Amino acid sequence: MMDVIWWVLLVVGSYILTSVFFLKCPVLYKRKRLHFKCAHISHRGGGAERLENTLEAYRNAVKCGTQMLELDVHLTADDVVVVSHDDDLTRTTGESVCIKNSFYKDLPPLLNSIPVVEGVTCSRSGSPLRICTLEEVFEEFQGVPMHIDVKTFNRYLIEKTNALIKKYNRESITPWGTFSDETTAALHESNPLVPLAFSTRRVIFVICTFWFGLLPLLPIRESSFAIPMAKAVRKGLPSSYLKSLKVRIFLFFMDLLLLRKSLIKHLTDRGINVYLWVVNEEEHFREAFELGVTGVMTDYPKRLGKFLEANPKYRTEF
Repeated sequence: MMDVIWWVLLVVGSYILTSVFFLKCPVLYKRKRLHFKCAHISHRGGGAERLENTLEAYRNAVKCGTQMLELDVHLTADDVVVVSHDDDLTRTTGESVCIKNSFYKDLPPLLNSIPVVEGVTCSRSGSPLRICTLEEVFEEFQGVPMHIDVKTFNRYLIEKTNALIKKYNRESITPWGTFSDETTAALHESNPLVPLAFSTRRVIFVICTFWFGLLPLLPIRESSFAIPMAKAVRKGLPSSYLKSLKVRIFLFFMDLLLLRKSLIKHLTDRGINVYLWVVNEEEHFREAFELGVTGVMTDYPKRLGKFLEANPKYRTEF
């Protein structure tokens, strides 16, 4: 019986030591060589300062020193790739119109006041803005890295987006992905040269294999690990959500399991960019960068720009 116990201890101990070694020294797989490494990322272009996913927002973000624009795409009925977080435009235009069922020319203009998160609304004056196309964004902001969230599983949307990425020679600086594992797999299949973001299922895979000590031993095809910072996300949730014990428990364990320095360092050591979203407060900026993340996505590009100016050690240069 003692012999069995000793053998079990030997095997378990060897497994733990091997896992810890390769976690700290990830030499089993070749380090990814990416063409971008961005600390300052503007979520939807910085929707708290300018109307989200508009050319005005992107111009403001670039002026504030952003290194990457995060945006969302959908496909119209006449096969135009447009930049919008929602397919149903009620929130952003005041009209119950779906992008997928509409021709681009028929899409309603944006409201001059759009809610961002709980208690925050972005407003402007002047003539209403129209929803912009992905090609317009690529045309104006050539050379600026962009993180594209392909919002729906649509083969034509993937093909059209891929064609635009190729047309503007952006394959090395335009990571794409979404929560859906099916869509993310289709993106990778359509063009393996474009850096891939983790789907929700793959994030869960990383968490589980990390905590069981298997992650250092497994290959990773993705290049961008974009995950929520629960304590930051919590500030933007409606108070009714936070009354739920289940929601509070979920948010607690999200940070507990995801925001581990050893996990983040292992991923960055393997050449994977790690981003936290959506981070809007200075205290959370500092906490995020102290964890060792590559960058943060924010609704406030000016606020993050000032923080990085005051704390240049956190600013990533590539």
